[in-house]
Amino acid sequence: MARERSSRESGTKRDGKAAKASMARQGRSTTSMAGAPDKLTAKQVKRAADLQQDPHHVSGKGRSLEAAIGREVRNFRHQLNMTVAQLSQASGMSAGMLSKIENGQTSPSLATLHELSKALQVPVTSFFRGFEEERSATFVSAGQGLPIERRGTRAGHQYQLLGHGFSRGLAVEPYLVTLTENSDVFPIFQHDGVEFLYILQGEVGYRHGDKLYHMRPGDSLYFDSDVPHGPEQLLKLPIRFLSIITYARDND
Repeated sequence: MARERSSRESGTKRDGKAAKASMARQGRSTTSMAGAPDKLTAKQVKRAADLQQDPHHVSGKGRSLEAAIGREVRNFRHQLNMTVAQLSQASGMSAGMLSKIENGQTSPSLATLHELSKALQVPVTSFFRGFEEERSATFVSAGQGLPIERRGTRAGHQYQLLGHGFSRGLAVEPYLVTLTENSDVFPIFQHDGVEFLYILQGEVGYRHGDKLYHMRPGDSLYFDSDVPHGPEQLLKLPIRFLSIITYARDND
């Protein structure tokens, strides 16, 4: 009986070792009966080492803020035509740390941002501008554009504003313009910025400066809108086209 009990215990130990080996091959955690955890996996060891080496490691939740700060730092550096080495010397930081900051791979302290602001000659708050900007979208259902009065309204031109927004001093205004039998030609529009036209329906002779363009559905025209422009020949009514106007916004 003693030999039989010894044989069973030996078999149990072998089975336990085999089960642990199987779980280790499958990447599963193994814990002894006493509750003591086995060694960390290679991936866990590397992760812990990375965190120890970089106390400013950026987690997934913080990456958007760090990336926004990094973009602003890079933009300000480019505006001053500075190299990373030059900024490193001006700020007292290593080029490696600056590279991490610009690529959003580390979370700079307020002291670090203060040194960067002095080197780049900008307020500390400017580094957060890209993160704080509202990233909005405008959805307009079919036929629900906002009727707008512009200079062409007096000539029977119908305007529907399809959205409006500012981004870093740039304004964009997309319009759906409709010309009917009640519309008059008006080739003398002039305003700041640039304009893009895309014809959806009808045919129009559209003037820009000393050139006249015969435009049909699918045709487009991109031009400097400071030059006199507008529809000069209403060739096939009704005429519908997209007009997208972009201009620099005055900073208050």
